Amino acid sequence: MSRSVQLSSSPLLASKTPVWRSKLIVAAIALGFMGLVARATYVQVIDNAYYKRQGEVRFARTLSLPANRGRVLDRNGLLLASSVPAPSIWANPEDLERDPSKLKQLAKLLGMSQAELDKKLENEDKTFVWLRRQLDESVVKEILALDIKGVYSIKEYKRLYPEGEAAAHIVGFTNVEDQGQEGVELVFQRALSGKAGSRRVIKDRLGRVVEAVGETVPPEDGQDLQLSIDSKVQFFAYQKLRDAVLENKAKAGSVVVLDAQSGEVLALANYPSYSPDKRVNLSGEQLRNRALTDTFEPGSTMKPFAVALALEKGLVKPETPIQTAPGRITITGSTITDAHPHGVLTVNEVIQKSSNVGTVKLAMQIEAREMWEMYSQVGFGQKPQIPFPGVVSGRLRPYKTWRPIEQATMSYGYGISGSLFQVARAYTVFARDGEVVPATLMKTEQKVQGVRVFSEENARAMRKMLQMAAAPGGTAPKAQTMGYSVGGKTGTAHKQEGKGYAGKKYRGFFVGMAPIEQPRIIVAVMIDEPSNGRYFGGDVAAPVFSETVQQTLRLMGVQPDMAVKPQTVTKIVEESF
Repeated sequence: MSRSVQLSSSPLLASKTPVWRSKLIVAAIALGFMGLVARATYVQVIDNAYYKRQGEVRFARTLSLPANRGRVLDRNGLLLASSVPAPSIWANPEDLERDPSKLKQLAKLLGMSQAELDKKLENEDKTFVWLRRQLDESVVKEILALDIKGVYSIKEYKRLYPEGEAAAHIVGFTNVEDQGQEGVELVFQRALSGKAGSRRVIKDRLGRVVEAVGETVPPEDGQDLQLSIDSKVQFFAYQKLRDAVLENKAKAGSVVVLDAQSGEVLALANYPSYSPDKRVNLSGEQLRNRALTDTFEPGSTMKPFAVALALEKGLVKPETPIQTAPGRITITGSTITDAHPHGVLTVNEVIQKSSNVGTVKLAMQIEAREMWEMYSQVGFGQKPQIPFPGVVSGRLRPYKTWRPIEQATMSYGYGISGSLFQVARAYTVFARDGEVVPATLMKTEQKVQGVRVFSEENARAMRKMLQMAAAPGGTAPKAQTMGYSVGGKTGTAHKQEGKGYAGKKYRGFFVGMAPIEQPRIIVAVMIDEPSNGRYFGGDVAAPVFSETVQQTLRLMGVQPDMAVKPQTVTKIVEESF
């Protein structure tokens, strides 16, 4: 029989509990509650900045609203570079749906193997990884149609270059972040890129926008840039240059076309080139804008400047005879020779026949300081004032350090160096009746103010000499152009190698203008290391000049100034039996 327990008779319940103990417990609970209230008030009202910031880090995001990059246009408004929508795909590996069949289709659409996709998804950042940047919109639609949790798209732009490799060295290109890397894309990065906007939003843990907070700052699109380049002239000049380099088995080549009156650059091409849209495995040989960044000794293209200065100083006249026999001259122990002995030549014929001896005899009558000042005025030894990366100044040493032999060799283009662009710009002094004008890559409608170097009379006299040099009997009859009178000067220079000159490596040049009475354009051509049996400028560079001049003047609407004689070509077919 179980024993019943009388709880009411328990000695614990029978004992008396002090009243102060219960009051103490109630007071402790109340005090703790008040502490919690105080702490909550402090956190939520008084010092809430830190906790707000931590909350925003977890849920609030500032979305960048990309600005549309400005277009690059040629002088006629045709596109040289523009931006088109190109969405990018990214993933949140932490939330990614790992469906093998869907991931296999995703890899195929992204143009990668399954192993490559898996490697990307194993990225250290478990919340964000780029899968592929700048895809076609149609591909992105197919990817999103797979409805893979954790895979998203973002709006971006990519750059298109309609003129391709023909204008690559002028326009340049941008990287995947839309930052200019070469050419005008780099130089005018700030103006072209504009200013991105922003939008403040709250996202949930899956990255979905819940609501917008604060004001939206709209993006400011980049400015359009209009160059002086004529895309048609640019394409044609590049084509003819490329053909000449390949035909002559040359290492490289460059061509510059200037508006003789305004100094605007109508074309500037180099070969080898590259496609700005496809930049895989690019080399420095392809990227280099040789016309602006490479310096060389200009050879006989410098002779007109020394002769023009002799005319300007009143030392000679165009008809003054110069004795060049026996075809060589010795100065301080060094002998300078002509390619062919000529005997007595007039000043006109010194340029026509490209006589080293005749040019040196004129140059040695001029003070070194006067010669140095003239070279400086036409731009040698000075960096061209043209906004472009890598532009070089060339080399023109102070006249006080010149030895007599150095002054002599500089008169026919050795011991002085410059870029093809500098040489082309220097020839504006003859085209503009004695004034040299600044060159520009930007289209301009304003009348350009030149700096006078020679008188109008002497500049025109030099143009006649240049016309003789490009005519039959001169060094460049291949520069002749159907319908237009031309004038110019050849140059053939040994390439420097180490401290001396390479025996069988040359650069061939031709620099000239047309029409000769009132020149509208200047064209400078350089062929580097031709190796197909011909290397003289009159053979390898003059034909490029001829074809470029003819096409450019036609595009500019310049009327022919010479009668075009009808020509009948008879083809004779010989059969062997």
